[in-house]
Amino acid sequence: MEKQRVPKHLEERRTKCIVYTRVMGYHRPVESFNIGKKGEHKQRVKFTEQENCL
Repeated sequence: MEKQRVPKHLEERRTKCIVYTRVMGYHRPVESFNIGKKGEHKQRVKFTEQENCL
C-alpha cells in the first residue's frame, strides 16, 4: 500500500484519526496495541460480503 501525499495547503487542516477495532468482544483503539499486535492488525484482510450469494 502506497502512502499518499497531502498537498501543502491542506496540511494545516489535518487532524489525528483514532482507529478502533473489535478485540475479544469489545472495541479498543489500535494505538494502544503493542508492536506485535499493531503488525498483526496491518496484515488483516478486510472481508466484503457479496450482495447476491446463493
